[in-house]
Order: sequence, then structure tokens, then C-alpha cells
Amino acid sequence: MAAIVGAKNIVTDADAMVPYLKEWRDLFRGKAQAIVRPGSTQEVAELVKLAARTGTRLVPQGGNTGLVGGQIPIAEGREIVLSLQRMDRVRSLDTDSDTMTVEAGLTLQKAQEAAEAAGRLFPLSLASEGSCTIGGNLSTNAGGTAVLAYGNARELCMGLEVVLADGRIWNGLRQLRKDNTGYDLKNLFIGAEGTLGIITAAVLKLFPQPAARATAFLAVPDPEAALALLNAAKAGAGGTLTTFELMSRLGVEFVLRHAAGARDPLSEPSPWYVLMEVSAQSASGLDEAVEAFLGEALENGLVTDAALAGSLAQRADFWKLREMLSEVQTYEGGSIKHDVSVPLHAVPAFIARASEAVSAMVPGCRPLPFGHMGDGNIHFNVSQPVGADKAGFIARWEEMNTAVHAIVSEMHGSISAEHGIGRLKRDLLPGVKDPVELALMKTLKATLDPQGILNPGAVLPM
Repeated sequence: MAAIVGAKNIVTDADAMVPYLKEWRDLFRGKAQAIVRPGSTQEVAELVKLAARTGTRLVPQGGNTGLVGGQIPIAEGREIVLSLQRMDRVRSLDTDSDTMTVEAGLTLQKAQEAAEAAGRLFPLSLASEGSCTIGGNLSTNAGGTAVLAYGNARELCMGLEVVLADGRIWNGLRQLRKDNTGYDLKNLFIGAEGTLGIITAAVLKLFPQPAARATAFLAVPDPEAALALLNAAKAGAGGTLTTFELMSRLGVEFVLRHAAGARDPLSEPSPWYVLMEVSAQSASGLDEAVEAFLGEALENGLVTDAALAGSLAQRADFWKLREMLSEVQTYEGGSIKHDVSVPLHAVPAFIARASEAVSAMVPGCRPLPFGHMGDGNIHFNVSQPVGADKAGFIARWEEMNTAVHAIVSEMHGSISAEHGIGRLKRDLLPGVKDPVELALMKTLKATLDPQGILNPGAVLPM
């Protein structure tokens, strides 16, 4: 491998390997023979060919920001981590076709910046965008805060370059918005978490930069009112509704308590909040339209208080309350996570039922639901009771997951809305997937990776 990538791009020192082998929440810690850092698609292909000849198992890794352990090797140190972070070039940007071709190791933030420099928008947006990479975003079909208007990562990808398990390179870097010549192979690899092939580059969709944007931080009495507000905003907010994020007061209090510089935008606390953003291609009239919409919402009781950002700094303050929600939970002790989605109409009932279920299971626990209400994706996290033993609380992870996922399943939802399956949820699949669907997934894995060398132990049940 050193002959392929250069000795300096092989990491075997135990201390230097730690950042690649530890998931940021410390839920997964792995072992590996080495970290290998290729700098080109051809180098990835040669590495995979060598791995295929020797039966060496590879775990592809981007920014190591995943939340389900799919990027962490766990097979007793026999695996190699294949880090794609050196492959971070923007290969081309075409403003006529509104596309950008980038390598898998480019961070999401740099992709956004490259699009902005060309007067375009790449709308995928995540709290980890400074560290997560395009390859990881596509491998997990990342969602984020703009799915409501632009869709998941899958909808933002037009073509892929992929190294297959035998080392062949599939060049599917097409810029075509219409291409019905056979199977759409790219969608086999998007969301597959590196188990079917290694994404090395992608063609991304770009959009015009909005000429105007209005951002509002709103107090709402309950999730039912938030749902009614969402439905009204889709048609009557004066532009394209791009963001509709639901937050509880507890979550906002966590951010105010632990995030430096965080400020409460409203004078009085509310049990629930919505961060809403609307964009338009016309430079004038949006703020007035949103103000009129919010005035009506205040009159009919859907909103009890509102703040409309009057500057970029104030907009950043609003977003900080949302983006810091995941990070600040670590300061409150143990937190049991659920990344789920249910049909929009069921969101209020899900939050109520799940909160009741976990509170009955662990009296004093603190349910903290938040997230992308606009597309039905709720991060239903549960913080330990104040003063409780963290290890004892975390030990009930599987039990609590089972209870919450049962409610999700009853509501015809998903136990993994945007984070993927990884290792955390792989053994749950038989209980939620149609048996034929699961059998087809196993057949696909066996066909594309017959030796089982690509990210073994992830996604499919053992």
C-alpha cells in the first residue's frame, strides 16, 4: 500500500490513528492495521485491487462525523481505514448546466463556498458541514436543514465516480438532467455507506443564489400549532419555504447554558419554537410578505411571539440555537439518540407518545425532540435525569430504542431518517424491512462485493 500512496500517507502510529478510530460521541471506538490516505481515484482503485487479492478488508472514511458507526472499523484490528480526505479538489464547475464536479474528500463547507464564489447555491446544509465530506454525505444520503425545498443528498447528485470491490472504476460523472438509458446505478451507491463501492467523485446540482432571504425565530404553543403553521407557510409566506425546524424549550435552554455567545431572541420563554426561513429570487418584498404572514399567524394563535432577523449577525444568532443542539447535550450527561421520521401529520402524536413512553421507562429523564419538521424527520434524543449515573442510563439505550422505534413503526415511519444504518442500527433491519427487500439487499452485497471486503459489518445484519 505504501508503494501505491507513498509511505507518508500510511499511518500506523497508535496515537496518530486515534482521530480516525473514535466516533465523536465516543459511542464507537475501533482498531485498525493502518490508516491509508490515497490522493487520487487511480490510487483508490489500486488499493482496492490489492485488498481484493489479499482479502484485506477496507473501511472507507470521509470526515468521521457519522453518527451510527459506519465509518469506524470494529473487526479486532484486522481492517484498513481508507481515508479520502486528501481527495478534496473541485474538478470543474459549469454555470451553464448548474453543476459542479467534486472529489469525495471535499468538505461540504468548501463545496458550498465554491458554489457561492460562482454565484450559485449548493443547498445541502448540516451542522457538521465544516468537517463532513461530500463522499460521506452521499454514502449516507444526508439530509439536513434544506430538505424541505431541495431534497436529500440523493436529489442533489447527478452522477458518480465509484471504485468497485474488484478495483474497477465506474465513471458515471454525467451532467445530464435527463438520462433514461438503463438502470440508474448511482442510486445503488448513494446511501450504501461504502458497502457496495467507494465513491470517489460526484456531479452535484447547483441552484441560483436567492436574491432575498427572511429568517424568523418563532414561539409556538405546541407541535400541533407548528404543523398548522408549516402548512400555512408552504403557500402563504411570500417565497420558497426552505427551512422549518422545531425545537423545544429544553433544547434552547441547553444551548443558552453551554454555548458561548448564545442569546434568547425572545423576551419570554415558550414551550416550543420554530426556526423558519423563506427565500425568494426577487430582491424586494420578501420581508414585508413574511411580516404579513406572521402577523396573521399571531392573530390566530399559531405563533405567540416572533423575531425576524434584521441582519446577518442576527440570522447567525438564530441558527446557532439550532446548530448547537446536538453538541450541547454532551454537557448534560448521557443522551440516548433516535433519528426517525414519520408522516408529517403524525409528528405531534409521535412526540407526545414517545415522550410519555421514555418518561415511564426512566422517570426524570429529559426528552429533547428537535429537527426537521418540514420533512417529518425528528431527532428524538433523551438526556439522562439530572444527577443520574451516566453509564447506567446509557446502558438502557437498546431498551429505549426498542420502545421509541415501536411507535415509529406503528406510524409507518423510518428508524433511520438521515444518519444511515452503520453498525448502530444494522441488527434492527430484520424487524423493519420487508423480508424480500432485505433478501435483495443481501443479494446485491454478495454480487457487488463477493469477498465482503468493503466496510464489513456495516448496514447488513451479521
